Amino acid sequence: MQKISVTIITFNEEKKIRQCINSVKTFADEIIVVDSNSTDSTETICKELGVNFIKQNWLGYSEQKNFANKLANNDWIFSIDADEMVSEKLSNSILKLKNEDTDINTIFTMNRLTNYCGKWMYHCGMYPDRKTRLWNRTIGKWEGSIHETLKFSCKTKNVLLNGDLLHYSFDTPDDFEHQLFKFAEMRGHYYHEKGHKNAFLLSVLSPFHIFFRNYILKLGFLDGKTGWYICMTTAKATNFKYKVLNNLNKSKETLI
Repeated sequence: MQKISVTIITFNEEKKIRQCINSVKTFADEIIVVDSNSTDSTETICKELGVNFIKQNWLGYSEQKNFANKLANNDWIFSIDADEMVSEKLSNSILKLKNEDTDINTIFTMNRLTNYCGKWMYHCGMYPDRKTRLWNRTIGKWEGSIHETLKFSCKTKNVLLNGDLLHYSFDTPDDFEHQLFKFAEMRGHYYHEKGHKNAFLLSVLSPFHIFFRNYILKLGFLDGKTGWYICMTTAKATNFKYKVLNNLNKSKETLI
């Protein structure tokens, strides 16, 4: 693995893009930012930091990332979100790889550590949130409209790197709630499009399961009021997902 291209997709990320870019400079041979027409100072900051900045209308999470990967000059891709940064330990792990012979079917995962309102979350099912972010683009690409994942064309060897990917997504409780319910609504629409039937029992039982798993089994109770809020909000978002599905199905039945 001689050279690595870092790819980032952005939209109005002026608050976090600088720390994201600076965190990958130690191992990046190029940094490509694909921006979906930001209206803040994201572009100014990126150009100031010397990255390859490209504007592209929004294609969806997977296709936007695949578009960025195609622009890379190197086959080894490190994909990072704008609200993330690489810890020093993880950066050193990646640097070591550049001096090693690596088979193209080797993919690299890392633990993601989320910062919630200034607090690192090791419980509530939020850690280790393992992500595959370093791979050879000749064998894999992003797929999925929600919570995009990498799909590979061959059997792969998975290697867990030392160090954390630091996730700064939630500055306020409102940020957390907004994102959870946004993705819950998207998932409800996705289920509807896939022909899933009404899920009354799931809408009742699944939130209880999610809460018990995150608060008890994943030790969310150790985080006090914060853990309670996170686990309760996650359970409510799960319930909302099935409500969206059921309402869409009812609307379809009414039209028929």
